[in-house]
Amino acid sequence: MNIGLILIFFCKPMAIKKLSDVEISSAIAQLAGWSVVDQKLQKNFKFRDFVEAFGFISKVAIVADKMGHHPELFNVYNKVKIDLTTHDAGGISALDFELAQKIDKLL
Repeated sequence: MNIGLILIFFCKPMAIKKLSDVEISSAIAQLAGWSVVDQKLQKNFKFRDFVEAFGFISKVAIVADKMGHHPELFNVYNKVKIDLTTHDAGGISALDFELAQKIDKLL
């Protein structure tokens, strides 16, 4: 077997696993303001105005893109709602909690 095939075989990305309800409950206790709604992590944010809200969305987009994990973002004037789920895992994964922590640090 050549080395290239060996590297491909052993360097496959690991599957992202959906967290159990117990794991989610434990992890969410560490996050302020986040809740589980429709099997997604969700948090609502309110800003002074549209420009501030949109600026926050832009910061979230940059962080999320670097992670390769993209949230569902909703904006109406000065309000932003963020839903996090991992489609490949079929629900909430550790990636969602990692992104939620990073989002909270943007405030």
